[in-house]
Amino acid sequence: MKKLLVLTMVVALLTSLLAGCSQTKDQGTNGTKQTKEDTKTDNQSSGDKVFRIAYIARAQADSFAAWLANAVTEEAEKYPNVKLDVFDGQASDDTENSLIENAITNKYDAIIVQPNNGEAQRPYVEKAVAAGLITITTNARISGIEGSSSVDADPYAQAKVNADLAVSQVPQGANVVVLLGPPGNFHADQREQSWQKEFFDKRPDVKIVGKEIANWNKDEAMNYMETWVQANDKIDAVIAMNDNMAAGALEVVKDDPKFDNILAYGVDGTAEACLLIKDGLMTSTSLQSAYDLATALLSTANKLLTGEETQIDIDIDCPLITKDNVDQYIEMHKKSGAIK
Repeated sequence: MKKLLVLTMVVALLTSLLAGCSQTKDQGTNGTKQTKEDTKTDNQSSGDKVFRIAYIARAQADSFAAWLANAVTEEAEKYPNVKLDVFDGQASDDTENSLIENAITNKYDAIIVQPNNGEAQRPYVEKAVAAGLITITTNARISGIEGSSSVDADPYAQAKVNADLAVSQVPQGANVVVLLGPPGNFHADQREQSWQKEFFDKRPDVKIVGKEIANWNKDEAMNYMETWVQANDKIDAVIAMNDNMAAGALEVVKDDPKFDNILAYGVDGTAEACLLIKDGLMTSTSLQSAYDLATALLSTANKLLTGEETQIDIDIDCPLITKDNVDQYIEMHKKSGAIK
């Protein structure tokens, strides 16, 4: 009887041990049991790195620069592996250059620079490349820097689509005023050259009664326009290198019946410009979509940071906006919240 009891206990013990071994092997690789904490740690260790990107805007007081900075901020939220910090260059070369140096010192993984004056920022962008930062220039690109990438638009084409329209619209013997962006800025220089070749060279009858550098700024454009209006009874057209300056000039003459039929051309396709075109106050602009630039900038930065690409240089399109198609661009701005 005792022998039978002992035998029964041994069998039970062996059965229990075998069941335990089988259960342990099922729960983990090579007989090692994985807990929930083990799994969480493994996932964290193999997860994506969070990359720090410094975005340096030319000047938040500039309507397009502000639009672009906001669009970049919104686009960055779609990338869980990106932490974006936005800095304001305040339309100052010294400020912008200092911000680039700070980004290098603070060891950001990438830097996106919207230059105030490309040549003034060039040596500082080169420093960023030399320091190992993924470096992208935008609006306008700084070309010829080995190791940097760019996302931009073609400024010559942006002006040309407006100039082509103006050739047939501006009356014979017209008086026009011209508002320029900052000298040395790639977009400012190329747009001015485009207007010269595509409009003024073809229309020698047109007289320029005022031409000044307004630095993309609405207030500066207003100041110049006030002077020109006092000096000239007739101004037939405003030719501006961006929408902000065109809007400033139009603000000065909006209540003066002498200028009811004034033509005005810009670049950017801002919400304000689209509404002015809708109201018949502005003639045309070409779209430089901050949304498209932002989408391309974050996609480019992500590809470069993750090693998918090592060099990217791309341009977005620049469709002409007139009263005939402005409604679709107003809807674009409404969807983004720029127009309520």
